[in-house]
Amino acid sequence: MLTDHDLASLGDAYVNFVYSIVLSDKAKKPVGARLKGSILAEALRKAGLRDSLGSRMSRHELADAAEALIVYAWLNSYVTLDETVTIMKTGKDAVDGISALLATAMKRITFP
Repeated sequence: MLTDHDLASLGDAYVNFVYSIVLSDKAKKPVGARLKGSILAEALRKAGLRDSLGSRMSRHELADAAEALIVYAWLNSYVTLDETVTIMKTGKDAVDGISALLATAMKRITFP
């Protein structure tokens, strides 16, 4: 699931949408923004998920894995859109918020 390119593609749009909602709420006006891959890769590391992936993954591939996990959790009702926004808002910065979201998703996902 973490290496699914289709999930990562949808996850990219979903994560940027949620990030824009969080920034819009803070700015009290509409903001459209893209989250850098380096932030997603760092959040994946901070959440303790880096070791579960191959050792030769690029920062881009790590960011894709984070996006795939987040959107997988949302698509399968492990987290709602409202929860995703709320969790991301709780972080002191984007890395912290995404890290908390990734950790929450991993706790809730049940693997067969």
